[in-house]
Amino acid sequence: MAVSIAIVGRPNVGKSTLFNRLVGRKLAIVDDRPGVTRDRREGDARLGNLTFKVIDTAGLEVADDASLAGRMRAQTEAAIAECDLILFMFDARVGVTPADEHFAEVARRSGKPVIPVANKTESRTGFQGAYEAYSLGLGDPVPISAEHGEGMADLAEAIVAIAPATGYEPEEEVAETDAIVSGEEGEEEAIDLGAGVIRPLRVAIIGRPNAGKSTLVNALIGHDRMLTGPEAGITRDTISVDWTWRDKRIKLFDTAGMRKKARIEDKLEKLSVSDGLRAVRFAEVVVLLLDSATPFEKQDLQIADLVEREGRAVVIGLNKWDLVEDRHKALASAREMFERLLPQLRGAPVVTLSGLSEQGLDRLMDAAFRAFATWNRRVPTARLNRWLGGVLEHHPPPAVSGRRIKIRYMTQVKTRPPHFAIFGNQLDALPDSFQRYLVNGLRETFDMPGVPIRLSLRSPKNPFDRKKK
Repeated sequence: MAVSIAIVGRPNVGKSTLFNRLVGRKLAIVDDRPGVTRDRREGDARLGNLTFKVIDTAGLEVADDASLAGRMRAQTEAAIAECDLILFMFDARVGVTPADEHFAEVARRSGKPVIPVANKTESRTGFQGAYEAYSLGLGDPVPISAEHGEGMADLAEAIVAIAPATGYEPEEEVAETDAIVSGEEGEEEAIDLGAGVIRPLRVAIIGRPNAGKSTLVNALIGHDRMLTGPEAGITRDTISVDWTWRDKRIKLFDTAGMRKKARIEDKLEKLSVSDGLRAVRFAEVVVLLLDSATPFEKQDLQIADLVEREGRAVVIGLNKWDLVEDRHKALASAREMFERLLPQLRGAPVVTLSGLSEQGLDRLMDAAFRAFATWNRRVPTARLNRWLGGVLEHHPPPAVSGRRIKIRYMTQVKTRPPHFAIFGNQLDALPDSFQRYLVNGLRETFDMPGVPIRLSLRSPKNPFDRKKK
């Protein structure tokens, strides 16, 4: 069994940089300012011939438990409680500070094996400051430079030396990294909707700040995994959580809130939004979470349009439904606004829910799996062309410059999302309105509500149309 290693320390000592170094990719957001990381983040790491799970944590700070810093510290303490080994990191250029001494005592009291790690030792000053770690009473420090990759072999030796205390035996073979963590799409055809799921269904939850995304994730998985609070914009990193619902494996992605692009000035917020967009690109089902008090604002529509352009299956979630007084009127109004403002996602499921009071969670997941099934739907070519013949007989395409547009046949070339190819003559002059007419007909006839549908127009080349070189 792989060992679980938590990287802890005060803010801005390089924990996220070491995390990215160990997992081999820039997953955690890194910046020069302190306090960037808030939630704990897990990843599959490799160091030499060692494979283990590594946990990136928020910087430890002395603060009131009810404050944001206090809740961040609680997340770090939870990571310490569940890990097998602690890497206690400090800044060697600064040396051991009173805060380092205080939190080193916290790590020691946990009863877990602790390895002191002196980061930023690429300079002579930093290397000399590493020896101050002996005052912490945690053993020999390991000098490294997470930014430049120096000292990784020494860190691997320290982990191997302390591994027997954790019951961990190093493996020669490297375990396969999860597709979304490694940034690769992985096996697209390996997923199964039944009980024998090979790869979990990827579900990303997105929306504006303070829509309740993290609270919803906590309600779904049944414990406080995500950092939540009344402040808007708490989540920065996109955090993935493995979960099982009715014997079906799911990987949930909690993302940072997305504000209007014109209002995003801070570098960290840009990185957070970019991380959320990456989760959307690798997800299969996207839950667009709206505040039921102010649904379908301009930013919500822009996010929905982005998801449609990416071709993901969509579920609309109206959160904080327990605060709505006239629910019948509010739901009718929301459905009318959705059909009017987002015609490109017409028919997508709209689910009322409350993450705080845990209402409507099963309905949400049912809608997500139905949307995924529709996203994977394939229509036989014969059935498509019978439908196409009836459509063209009832409503043929308009003539262009006195020449008739002739559509010969149609076939589905791929799924995820459904993609159809139309073959004929003069198709480059086919009006957009007629293409939308065909898309709406496909959506209604073949029961594909709310799923982005792609059309490709393919005309044969004219052998007599020779362009001069």
